[in-house]
Amino acid sequence: MKATARANANIALVKYWGKRDDELILPMNGSISVTLSGLNTVTTVEFNEKLRNDVFVLNGVEQKGDERKKLGNHLDLVREKAKIKWNARVESKNNFPTAAGLASSASGFAALSVAAAKAAHLELNEKELSILARMGSGSASRSIHGGFVEWQKGTKKDGSDSYAEQIAKPGHWENFRILTTIVSGKEKKVKSRAGMKQTVQTSPMYKGWLETVENDLENVRAGILKKNFSLVGETAEMNALKMHSTMLTTRPAIIYWEPETIEIMHAVQELREEGTECYFTIDAGPQVKVLCLQKNEAIVTARLGEITGLQKIVPCKVGGKAETISEHFF
Repeated sequence: MKATARANANIALVKYWGKRDDELILPMNGSISVTLSGLNTVTTVEFNEKLRNDVFVLNGVEQKGDERKKLGNHLDLVREKAKIKWNARVESKNNFPTAAGLASSASGFAALSVAAAKAAHLELNEKELSILARMGSGSASRSIHGGFVEWQKGTKKDGSDSYAEQIAKPGHWENFRILTTIVSGKEKKVKSRAGMKQTVQTSPMYKGWLETVENDLENVRAGILKKNFSLVGETAEMNALKMHSTMLTTRPAIIYWEPETIEIMHAVQELREEGTECYFTIDAGPQVKVLCLQKNEAIVTARLGEITGLQKIVPCKVGGKAETISEHFF
């Protein structure tokens, strides 16, 4: 009862921020993302009757406490569906910094869900896998799919109508590029889950966020289908700034940005003023993702490379769906 899966991270073009149900991870608003090639998690899961407890190894380090408990709770969902009681050994590796604002939980729980379901001999379709992944991390619901993806917020209390669906396949927009900049590999002090809760409870800007997000979803969805880069980029950049404005106005304020974060934002605005179209978006962390078309990738990369303190630029194309692979970690 062993399987291995690989899942890509995703970057939200219209963000998910805030939950209507913390336990089931049901969002206050819908979101749209693009799946990224090049940033992924690979996870092997084996259910074994000889194991006394679940074992979780992440990037070569055995996890204890809250991290192992979170994983165990997710495996319980699979065990319940499969009607098995065996503990599991899970080994997982990210090829990018963990818990640093690069959607490691999205790729992580997507890979875990696909591998665990396969290892438990469950035949789940993509909708069911998306719901399962969502129960571990909201954004993981989107990493089940490749291409451009929309996570429906749903209205039902049991979460059965809250899952992600593909808007467009990876090959739909072949010259769409995402330049992922890494300015810090450190774990962020405020995890997304805690940040969302604090924002919903204390930010006076949150009402405005909810009132405008449906229009953002409509614009980005239309922009993707029509391959209107200006519409997608402008909307995504403003949506990210609105989300961070709700964090900045919580009590106490949540400030994820580093000096390099702001420098990159300025560089993107300057490039646009000079005639090179590109836009930025930022999740809950200091890393900036710069959107551009293939024809401008070299110009944008060169400008970003001039920024002192920028550790790495990872160029990404539109990535594929989560899938099982044959090579296991153990």
